[in-house]
Amino acid sequence: MDATASLIATTLSAGTPLLLAATGILVSERSGVVNLGIEGMMLMAALAGFAVTHATGHYALGFAAGALAGMAMALLFSAFAIGLATNQYATGLALALLGAGLSAFLGQTYQGLSLHARTADGIPGLRDLPFLGEAFFSQHPVVYLSLALTAGVAWFLFRTRAGLTLRAIGDNHDSAHALGIKVLAIRYGAVAFGGACAGLAGAHLTLVYTPQWIENMTAGRGWIALALVVFASWRPWRVLAGAYLFGAVSIGQLHAQAIGLGIPSQLLSSLPYLATILVLVVISQNRRLTLINTPASLGRPFVPDR
Repeated sequence: MDATASLIATTLSAGTPLLLAATGILVSERSGVVNLGIEGMMLMAALAGFAVTHATGHYALGFAAGALAGMAMALLFSAFAIGLATNQYATGLALALLGAGLSAFLGQTYQGLSLHARTADGIPGLRDLPFLGEAFFSQHPVVYLSLALTAGVAWFLFRTRAGLTLRAIGDNHDSAHALGIKVLAIRYGAVAFGGACAGLAGAHLTLVYTPQWIENMTAGRGWIALALVVFASWRPWRVLAGAYLFGAVSIGQLHAQAIGLGIPSQLLSSLPYLATILVLVVISQNRRLTLINTPASLGRPFVPDR
């Protein structure tokens, strides 16, 4: 029972960065913007969060710094992809490379440093419950924030007028503009929100999941989050399920290495990425479902009439 509770707890923690990043991507792509720079944004946020927390000793400030760093990178992307109508795919790839290189350069002084001890995680009164306490109620507050964020995004997109407007822009930005909707302003906001979510995801890696700074420590999680949104057909609750599925695969391969199954560690380490590829292959078989759920204006630049 203890081993099962520990496995559930670590799966939730491992899935949280993916859930946060993918939720932000979902909102951005629902507005019609593809940002492939998530990996670089997460790396810059991970470094910013670690640096601020190491300097101040306050984890809340570290998460705030991570969110701001992710948002700043997102706004840089927006200035080119939305403001100047550059190719979104090329701009996103450039942002990913910039984030990876810049974080590696700036993070050299933080290699091998440790953080101040943080207070006990979890919900007081519930974290001491047998099994359930360790499995579900001993998590960092950001884990519960990610769940609330998923519910909030689902409600916003499908239960509010503002969410309908955002989806309308993603489906047909020309028609939305003709109705007087401020397409560019809403897209700027959606991408900034996605950047803040990616920032929280990156900060969670260095402050909670593996509390240290390591170069390129995201290990492809940004790319997995991008694939996860497609896997979820741009639906928030499917993103939640997919994030924890990939989190379970990641933790599963670590447990498999620990018990010594005799499988090469390199193969076990590749399991999360192999799972991503297999899921995308399965999705591609149902082209009708993919086309129905894909925002029609996704990746298309919008230049309003002057």
